Amino acid sequence: QVHLVESGGGLVRAGGSLRLSCAASGNIFRINTMGWYRQAPGKQRELVAIITSGTNTNYADSVKDRFTISRDNAKNTVDLQMNSLKPEDTAVYYCYAVYYSLAYWGQGTQVTVSS
Repeated sequence: QVHLVESGGGLVRAGGSLRLSCAASGNIFRINTMGWYRQAPGKQRELVAIITSGTNTNYADSVKDRFTISRDNAKNTVDLQMNSLKPEDTAVYYCYAVYYSLAYWGQGTQVTVSS
């Protein structure tokens, strides 16, 4: 069982920055893929960025060159640095992890970008 806890959401003006963090806990050895998804009101949950244990990354086109995902394998943490935020980035951001082929989700953290 993997328990994910996010932190770092909040309210920021357009053009600003936020950093999200997620810590995984439980009787775990090493998590394969970790990442972030988001869900805006009335929309489906969508991929933001993922990173493998080998640090290969994949980003949604809408966040490339603005967001950076990183992880600490020893601590089982994953961070998302978000720069040049736009109002359309407003959403609940969910931490995501795959462990032994099972997907786990955090409770979500709200990010609101005002224009």
